Amino acid sequence: MKSKFIDFIPHEAMPQVLKLLNHDNLTVKIKNERKTRHGDYRKLPNDKHQITINSNLNKYRFLITLIHEIAHFEAYRTYGKFIKPHGLEWKKTFQHLMFPFLNPAIFPNDILPLLARHFKNPKASSDTDVALALALKQFDPANNKNYIFEVPLGGTFKLYNGRVFKMGKKRVKRFECVEIGSGKLYLFNPNAEVELL
Repeated sequence: MKSKFIDFIPHEAMPQVLKLLNHDNLTVKIKNERKTRHGDYRKLPNDKHQITINSNLNKYRFLITLIHEIAHFEAYRTYGKFIKPHGLEWKKTFQHLMFPFLNPAIFPNDILPLLARHFKNPKASSDTDVALALALKQFDPANNKNYIFEVPLGGTFKLYNGRVFKMGKKRVKRFECVEIGSGKLYLFNPNAEVELL
């Protein structure tokens, strides 16, 4: 199993990750990029458990996503199937599992304070923590995308699915944008990646 993860997570995290994955009824599959999620967890009909993680994630986001999904598995084993997917039991489990990884041997020093703040009350997706998401994106390969907060007021941009929007004003945290084709108003997080037109 070690060879499966060698290129996807920080080397120093490997021993702890292998300990967490030492379950006969848990499998991890590395998938091609999915735009709507970084990973997922599910209990299979044969009483086995499966985690999938996107292959295109940088090693820090991959590790966070892997521990996120392992926390689903561990919370299920500990508390049963009637808990909320990202409820209190999962949050406590995620915090507990992630704590040993929050050190400078694994994460860069500038990311650690953001991670510490995030794990005081982890969310269903690290992407909703804008400061952490932007900090993690600096380790992604370069691309021709811009962040939505870089789009000028009135400018147009396109999403990965081809939908075109006009940039509007900023609310408290998110940006109002109107879809050109439908005229519908949508709200975007500042760290959404878009293609300027």
